[in-house]
This record gives sequence, C-alpha cells and structure tokens, in this order.
Amino acid sequence: MGVAIRTAGEGDRERVVRLLDEAFQDDPVSGWVFPGDEYRRRTHHRLMAAFTDAVLADGWIDITEDGAACALWLSVPESGHNGEDAGAGDGPAQVREAVDPDNERVERIARLTEDIHPSGRAHAYLWMVGVAPGRQGEGLGTALIESVLDRCDRERLPAYLEASSARSRGLYERLGFEFTGRALDLPDGPRMWPMWREPRQGAR
Repeated sequence: MGVAIRTAGEGDRERVVRLLDEAFQDDPVSGWVFPGDEYRRRTHHRLMAAFTDAVLADGWIDITEDGAACALWLSVPESGHNGEDAGAGDGPAQVREAVDPDNERVERIARLTEDIHPSGRAHAYLWMVGVAPGRQGEGLGTALIESVLDRCDRERLPAYLEASSARSRGLYERLGFEFTGRALDLPDGPRMWPMWREPRQGAR
C-alpha cells in the first residue's frame, strides 16, 4: 500500500492531540470516561494531550506523512512495572489532576488498565492508534501497527494492547494478537480486551 510513516517529534504534538481527540470522540471507553457529548467535546482533548506528552517523553509516536493516523508506543522493560508511569510517582492521580480533577474515571481507567497489564517480559505496548474519522477504513492504522510488528518479529519481542471495541479486537486478531482471557469490564461501562502477540517465526 505504500503508506509513508515517520516518527513524530515535539513539533507534531498539537497535530497528534487533535487527531486523537477526533478519532476517539465516539470510542466506547472515551464515552465512559467522559459521559455526555458536550462534556466530552470540552474535556476529552486534555486526556489525549496527557497521553501524547507521556509517550513523547518515554516512548515514540509513529505518524503517517499526511498526518491522518498515528500510533503511540511504549517499550516496556522486563520487570514488574507496566511502563506507563514507572518512576513518576502516582501517575493515575497526576493525570486526573492535570486533565479533570473532578472526574474520578480519568484516574480509574488508568488504575484498571495497570492492573491487567502483563508483567515479567519485555514487550512493545501499543497504547493507542488513532485514524482521522474521514480516513478510517483505508488501512492506515494497520500499516502503522504492522511496521512495528515487523520489527518485533525480527527482534523476537512480544507486543501488547487493550482493544476498546469488538471491532478493533477483530482487527488486532488479524494482526496476530490473541485475547489474554481476562477481559476488563469497566464499572457500568464497556468491555476492554487485553491482547498479547508473540513474535512470529520466520519474520523478514
């Protein structure tokens, strides 16, 4: 397909935040964290900004050359830590304070996903992948993910993510991810599917 991909830098921050905000406005998990369309439109972008800053600092962001899609990745070391906030104090509480101090769900979602995150083995963590609403279905997200999975295969490195919808779970299964068997049912909210991918044999 020939999708041009590059690594985002600090100069891409606002573009990435805007893209993620637009891409996840209708996501079931975003709807749970920020219930109500008007409230979500006002506030959701702050959480996307916090995610973007965290990954620019500790991971990397791949973005298509036209800015229509991006993927946020972290390298999780071989340890008992999840990687998202290692060495940063109480990350979930800090994110809540920065994003929306009155919204307990901002902190809750971070703690719940931490609890289900596998530990022990080093892996690549796909925090999130976002595609502009008008460009979804073109294979941009798949191209972004496959570029990293190819490297994971060469380096014999597993990968991990949490699918936030049944539709995205199906996409990830086609890319070799498997449901870990322990779903995360958000309180009075949607289900998330933790998914793990072992490196494939015979990679290029």
